[in-house]
Amino acid sequence: MPEPPDPRIMDGTGLAEAVRAAAGEQASGFRGLTGRPPCLAAVLVGDDPGSVTYVKMKQRRSATAGIDSQLAQLSVSATTDQVVAAVSDLSADPGVDGILVQHPVPKHVDERAVFEAIDPAKDVDGVTMHSLAAMALGQPGFHSATPGGILRLLDHYRVELAGRHAVVVGRSPILGKPMGLLLLGRDATVTFCHSKTVDLAEIISTASVVVAAVGRPRFIRGDWLRPGAIVVDAGYNPGNIGDVAFEEALPRVGLITPVPGGVGPVTISVLLEQTVSAAFARAGLQQLAATAS
Repeated sequence: MPEPPDPRIMDGTGLAEAVRAAAGEQASGFRGLTGRPPCLAAVLVGDDPGSVTYVKMKQRRSATAGIDSQLAQLSVSATTDQVVAAVSDLSADPGVDGILVQHPVPKHVDERAVFEAIDPAKDVDGVTMHSLAAMALGQPGFHSATPGGILRLLDHYRVELAGRHAVVVGRSPILGKPMGLLLLGRDATVTFCHSKTVDLAEIISTASVVVAAVGRPRFIRGDWLRPGAIVVDAGYNPGNIGDVAFEEALPRVGLITPVPGGVGPVTISVLLEQTVSAAFARAGLQQLAATAS
């Protein structure tokens, strides 16, 4: 008989399936009202194997939810102006509801300029300054997909955030910073840390909630964690290794996300859910069903 699942390990795959199924129902309703499915367009610069794989996976997940896909693939030598032009074309295309720029882009391309070419109404990955400001101010808008997915996981497992000390390890504009803002919006007390933070282990040891988003394999050690802490590992490194030393952490935590099977699947489902929401909003229609929680 197989071992029962460890109740401390958060099941991102199961939640992602529920969110994707709900998005699929809404996508079907949108198609019935408009005669077309919602459409998510991806922009891929170059042919990095990992990025190509991620884009194909997102396209497959889109198809399972009844969402159409487009792909604008540019050469690795494409200039910033060329990538911006491709994104601008998609922003102007009435048949496109959401735009995803697969990142990172090559170093010679100004990623921020590319992001800002996305129409905020189609920014379903939550990467524009408009979306960041909306998250900071608690206004309507799209969440950055990974931080939004993390909130969905925490809500699904009924993690109370108000008044708790949350430490976010990472400061990227599409993960660490928006994550902290969303947690602050839930009345958590938030500390931002990063790889150069002095006494990082001591700070983490005071946290009730830890979000690891630093991009270094097994960077956060198990004995740094406060007993009973909620640990969300948003890192993904070669070999399916997260930013947290999982085996060290598991005996100490209250809840923890695995890598893979934790944050990643929920991120993609939130991206699809937000694409459907964008389609309804752009068409001036009210969504037909509540989202999965």
